[in-house]
Amino acid sequence: VGTFSRPVLVVGYHKIVEIPAGATDIRIQESVKTRNYLALRTQSGVSIINGNWAIDRPGLIVAVGTRLTYRRPNEIRSRTGESITAPGPTTEELHLYVRHTQLSIIYIYTVCDCSFSLFSRVCVCVSGRRQVLWVCVETESQTTVPGDLCSHAQRPQNQEVVCNTQPCPAFWDLGEWSECTRTCGPGTQQRQVICRQALRKHGNSTATVVAVEMAQCGGYDRPETTSPCQLKICSEWQIRSEWSLCSVPCGVGQSSREVVCVGNQGDVEGDEQCNLGVKPAPLQNCDMGPCARNWFTSPWSTQCSTECGEGRRSRSAVCLLDHVTNLPLDGCDGPRPQEVISCDAGPCHLRLEWYTGLWGQCSAECGNGTQTRGVACLLHDNGRLEAVDQSNCSHLDRPMSSQSCHLKVCGVQWYATDWSTCSRSCDGGYRVREVCCLADNMTPSELCDLSATPESREDCNTQPCLPETVSSCSDQYYNCVFVVQARLCVYSYYRTACCSSCSVITHTHSSRTTSAGDDFPR
Repeated sequence: VGTFSRPVLVVGYHKIVEIPAGATDIRIQESVKTRNYLALRTQSGVSIINGNWAIDRPGLIVAVGTRLTYRRPNEIRSRTGESITAPGPTTEELHLYVRHTQLSIIYIYTVCDCSFSLFSRVCVCVSGRRQVLWVCVETESQTTVPGDLCSHAQRPQNQEVVCNTQPCPAFWDLGEWSECTRTCGPGTQQRQVICRQALRKHGNSTATVVAVEMAQCGGYDRPETTSPCQLKICSEWQIRSEWSLCSVPCGVGQSSREVVCVGNQGDVEGDEQCNLGVKPAPLQNCDMGPCARNWFTSPWSTQCSTECGEGRRSRSAVCLLDHVTNLPLDGCDGPRPQEVISCDAGPCHLRLEWYTGLWGQCSAECGNGTQTRGVACLLHDNGRLEAVDQSNCSHLDRPMSSQSCHLKVCGVQWYATDWSTCSRSCDGGYRVREVCCLADNMTPSELCDLSATPESREDCNTQPCLPETVSSCSDQYYNCVFVVQARLCVYSYYRTACCSSCSVITHTHSSRTTSAGDDFPR
C-alpha cells in the first residue's frame, strides 16, 4: 500500500512504483480526477497501457498472465479519476507511471556560486522571480549553522531578480474519449484535442492556461482525435438446419431452414442483435417439375331434386392440378365427367309445391334495378297439376318473387333530391332541390352533360290566396276556386254556390258589383 503525491511535475512520464511479479489484487486509483494519465509497462519496456504518448481506450486488456481493467470515467459527468485493477497473479514485473500533461507553477531550487565570509546563498525561482537568500555556514565543513553565529551587521541584503522570462511551451490538451459509436463490432470514438499554453500576465504571479493556434504545438505530433474501438464481438447469424423438403409435390413451392442470431457466448438472441442486411435466407423457391391436370369431382347429392316423380341428382367437376390449388384450370385430359343424373322419387299423390315463372326484365336499364317473377302454389295429383291458394303452401319455403338486378354500369349521370316544401301556400312560391353529378362509385364528377342539368328550383302554388271564409256559409262545389279566379262571384248564383270562397272580395273587385246575376244562365 502506498501513496504518490507530488505538487510539481514536468510534462512527461514519471515512474511511481514497481509491482513485482506474482502480485495479486492489484488496485491503482487516482484520488481525484486530473488531466494526467496512468501508464503501465513491463520491466523490459513493453507498453501495456497508454505508452509511447498514445492514449488507449478504456476496457479489458489481457497481459502478463492476468486480465487488467482500465477505466477512465467521462470527463464531464464524473469526478472519479482513472483506475487500473487486476486480480493477478502477474507473470512479470510491472512499472507504473503517470503521464503528466497539466502544467503547474514550477518551483526550481538551484545552488548559486556565491561566497561571503561564513555565508553562502541559494537562488530560488518563485513565480518568475529569483531571490538570493543568505544563510550562515561553517567555513570548514560548509554546513548550515544557526544564523546568530554570523555577524548580522555583515549580512548582505536579500536580492531578487527576474528569471525564466521565456514563455512556457505549448502543449496538447487531450479530452476524454467519447463512447464507441457501436455497441458491438468495430466502431470509432472521438476526443477533443486542443493546443494550450500557460501565459502569465504582466505583473501577475499566476499563469493562465489558454487555447492557442495549433502551430504552437508543432513541435509535437498532434495526438489522434479518432480511434477505433470495439466493446464486444457482435452476434452472428447461424444456420441450424438443412433445407426442408419442398412444400409441394409438383410445380413451384418453397423450402425453409432455421436461421438464428447467436451471441458471442453461444446464446440465441433476438434478430435485431445481428446485422439484418447479411442474414442468410430462411426461405427459397423450389421447382418440383410440371404438375399433371386431372378432373376432380365432388360426391353425388344424396337426395333427389323432387319429393316424388322424376328428378335429378348432381355433383361438381373441376379441372385441377394433382395437388391443392385455389384456382380451377382448363385443358384437362379426357371428357368432362357427368355432373347430372336422373332419379325417381316414386309416384306423386296430392303433393303441394311452389312453382316459379321466369324472371321479368330489370326495372333499370343501367345501375341497380329490380326484377320480379310469378310464384304459384301447385297441387300434384298423380301427374296432374292444379293451382291452389298460396296459403296452402305456407308450410314450405316460399321462393323469392323479386330480386335486385344490374344490367350495366350507368356511367356518370345527374342525381337530384326530392323537392322541398313550397315557400308559399298561394300567390306563387318556389321550391328547391339539390342536383349533383355522380360517377359509378357515387363520387362527385364533372363529366355530366351540362345542357341536361335538372332544374334545381321551380315555381309552385301559383293560385291566388283565398280570403278567410265566413263560418255561416260554405262552398257547395270543389272548384269554387276557379269561380273566384274567373270573377264570377258578382253573380248571385255563384255567390250562393261558392259562398265561402266569395264571401270576402278584395278591394280591387268591390267596385264591380252588379245585380245582373239572375240573368246568368244556369
